[in-house]
Amino acid sequence: MDLEKDLHALSESLINAAHNPNVNLALSRAVKSYRENVNKALTRFPHTVERAREVREMKLKALENLEFLYEKAAQSIEENHGRTYLAKDALHALKIVDEIVGTGKLIVKVKSMVGEEIGLREHLEQRGNTLWETDLGEFIQQLRNDRPMHILSPAIHIPREEVAKFFSAFFKKEIPPEIAAEVAAVREFMREKYFKADIGISGANIVAADTGSLFIIENEGNGRLATGAPPVHIVIVGLEKLVPTLDDAFKTAEVTWRYAQYTVPSYVNIISGPSKTGDIEKVTTYGAHGPKELHVIFLDNGRLELSKNETFKEALLCLRCGGCLYECPVFSLTAGHYGYKYLGGIGAIWTAFIAGGLDKAAPLAYVCLRCGRCQERCPMQIDVPRMTVALRQLLTGNHLG
Repeated sequence: MDLEKDLHALSESLINAAHNPNVNLALSRAVKSYRENVNKALTRFPHTVERAREVREMKLKALENLEFLYEKAAQSIEENHGRTYLAKDALHALKIVDEIVGTGKLIVKVKSMVGEEIGLREHLEQRGNTLWETDLGEFIQQLRNDRPMHILSPAIHIPREEVAKFFSAFFKKEIPPEIAAEVAAVREFMREKYFKADIGISGANIVAADTGSLFIIENEGNGRLATGAPPVHIVIVGLEKLVPTLDDAFKTAEVTWRYAQYTVPSYVNIISGPSKTGDIEKVTTYGAHGPKELHVIFLDNGRLELSKNETFKEALLCLRCGGCLYECPVFSLTAGHYGYKYLGGIGAIWTAFIAGGLDKAAPLAYVCLRCGRCQERCPMQIDVPRMTVALRQLLTGNHLG
């Protein structure tokens, strides 16, 4: 690998981002709001800190039994009349999706880091499908033909003034630089898409193995519509999202949304199978008002191997709350330019072992300042500074070898 060349390219990208007034303006607003909101949430619900410690221990034990938890979850989902699949890597996952979707379909998609990991939208569009990102931030990035710049707020680096400019061009009418007006324009455009769509695709924040229940935490309501209106719902979720029980899932969900800055989210969707009814003669019939089919694709793509790696397995504890990114000094200046598909210091570990490989991870590992601010904020107390040193050692050995 040409580490010097890759480092130079990343450095140039980071410098350009750091001097971009739009990035500076948007990130300064976002970091301030995040810190105020998460502090309010933890002050109001102080037990969340102790609950986070409990969830960390539970998830560490879960990592030792991922294959068993997958088998249990798959059995539960199948018993609930869903279909399950285990994809060994990104190509395998896309092949399974192709077999379900085919071509010429209208698809509505919920924000998903796993979707980014495997290049889902681009793949489905190349196969002749029309896909709309329904999350506001992802929709903005789709129109810009750009990638997410934060795992929860994909368009975090774009101020409202810039959003108004390209919304006005896309919708072919004047959209003022007012957030409420921008949101309303997208709502009007997207509304019919949910009910005309052939397929809805989402990820999942947590999966309870004992019941096969999939948790989708959201605020916009797009997740509820995209997974509830189309006749087919496809879920693509990483194996690390598995927890043993429904009770564990509720605890994990609470910790996730608190550290993602919410006292409580607007919606917590719990999906355990396709829609059904027993209102006529108490005979269970599938395909009522919601989807007739539920397909759940569990993605390995290096996760099982990483779960057995004592040095780096902590990375799989990540809840995707996004808190670490707001505290990272580099990210706060550059947004998702500090990342490949997964962002920030934790993103370097994920890039190395899950999405990209060592070549893509090398520049990211050497940008991390190892200041530890991410670990302080992280509900799982993931030791990114320690893993960064270990990754650099691994990269040096690999390069010299």
